[in-house]
Amino acid sequence: MQKGTRNSLFIVLFGSFFGVLSSTLMNTALPPIMHVFHISYSSAQWLSNGYMLANALMIPVSAYLMKKFSFKMLFLLFSSFFFIGSLIGAIANQYLLVVLGRMIQAIGAGVMIPLVNVMAMRSTDKKHRGSVMGIIGLVFNFAPIIGPTLSGVVLDSFSWRYLFIMTMPFTLLSIILAVFQLPRITKETDLTFNVKGMVTASFALLCLLWSFSNIGEFNFVSWNILGLLIAGLVFTALFFKTQKGSSNPFVNLNVFKHTQFNIANILNMILMVTMYGNTILLPILIQNVFHKSALISGLVLLPGAMVTGIMSPISGKLFDKYPVRFLVLIGITIDCIGTTLQVLVTPGTSILMITLGQTIRQFGLVLVLIPIQTQALSYLPNEQIPDGVALYNTLRQVAASFGTALLIAIITIADKHSDMGTMSGELVGIKLGFGACLLLLLTCFIFIRKLHTGIEDR
Repeated sequence: MQKGTRNSLFIVLFGSFFGVLSSTLMNTALPPIMHVFHISYSSAQWLSNGYMLANALMIPVSAYLMKKFSFKMLFLLFSSFFFIGSLIGAIANQYLLVVLGRMIQAIGAGVMIPLVNVMAMRSTDKKHRGSVMGIIGLVFNFAPIIGPTLSGVVLDSFSWRYLFIMTMPFTLLSIILAVFQLPRITKETDLTFNVKGMVTASFALLCLLWSFSNIGEFNFVSWNILGLLIAGLVFTALFFKTQKGSSNPFVNLNVFKHTQFNIANILNMILMVTMYGNTILLPILIQNVFHKSALISGLVLLPGAMVTGIMSPISGKLFDKYPVRFLVLIGITIDCIGTTLQVLVTPGTSILMITLGQTIRQFGLVLVLIPIQTQALSYLPNEQIPDGVALYNTLRQVAASFGTALLIAIITIADKHSDMGTMSGELVGIKLGFGACLLLLLTCFIFIRKLHTGIEDR
């Protein structure tokens, strides 16, 4: 990789880090924000789900934008969006404005993030892609795990507003670096943006996520759940209808013709439900059930975050040397062991044991995430990589959003209806949430056997 390309990749990577970090930065702050604005779990989760939904919608747009405009222009524009969103969140005096700030942040991050993957895949030969994608993994896998830890440290001394303020100087620095360092490579591709695809996909995701978020708050046979669910499915059908045969689709669905891309996507979506769900379940468990501080809540996640940071580059190098099926099998098995420890949590469980379970989970998870992402993109033709990156990251965010909504619904229902004696309904819901994560991880073994085992056939 040439020095100029390496510098450009570093700048985009640096800016994107704070976009991914922000996806979970507010999770530890959910209990205090619920108290300040007098809102329920279902409302509070939009701080996380609203971010991921807007993020998921912008990622497919990035595939079009990267074919139409220069990387430099896109990075500068959407980094500025992220900065503006942070500013709105920092000064917001109403909960709706906080959510708005989060979603504007997500619009910026939703385009910055795919730039990293596309630059990395296009500038690296196949033999070294695992190593480079391992470094990229510091953004995509380390940042969301360290987010709750950082927010716990901040919340121990400052208000939740500083979770927005802390990203602003770094975003500004990345913008300044980009102005002077990123090359302006002009694009001449004549494309038409697929508005119908954007609109139908947006309404489909919004209705479905809103429906899932209302589970536990309303009766199933109501507009708030069943009505929104049906509307979401109708918009989903309309989306596929508008994309079929389109010369300029919203996203290039031809990437789904590649089996290895599909299998890696399924595995990634399952793992995202469990990973992002965990960053919601643990802060609620530690702060609301065990009545510990936000700092303790963040510190529980710290060892796992450190393991993720250390192992991300290593797991990328392992992909270059060993069959992906072997790495995924080992990683999922370890993840299942850590999740089992979390399922067994009781009112008497020590914070140390909770930390151990989370650290084991992260060790297993990081062995899987980089290899399956590299596997997915390595089987795509070069011209389909922007579309593959967009779809891979979109489905990642969608899975994280829906998984979080479902786990919150489990907690809400258990808290309302559980009568378990010495065990609170909230704890029962959290245990059920961990149990759901374990069941999802076990389904991964069905797909592992379909992964290619060879290294030379990539």
